[in-house]
Amino acid sequence: MTARRLRVKQTRSLEERMAENAARLRERADQLPAGTEREALLKRARLAETGAKLSDWLITRTTAP
Repeated sequence: MTARRLRVKQTRSLEERMAENAARLRERADQLPAGTEREALLKRARLAETGAKLSDWLITRTTAP
């Protein structure tokens, strides 16, 4: 018996999902006091924002004439 792969049709772009995730992480970080957990959340938010920007940049570079 082979395992079936769950397929999901995405309704929003990767960039939108990453930006939303970054905003959610920043909101969580704002509720925490200064410390390592807050810094880790802010770092993840920055990485998500950077990933969204890079993905958007790559799309515009590959579709430009």
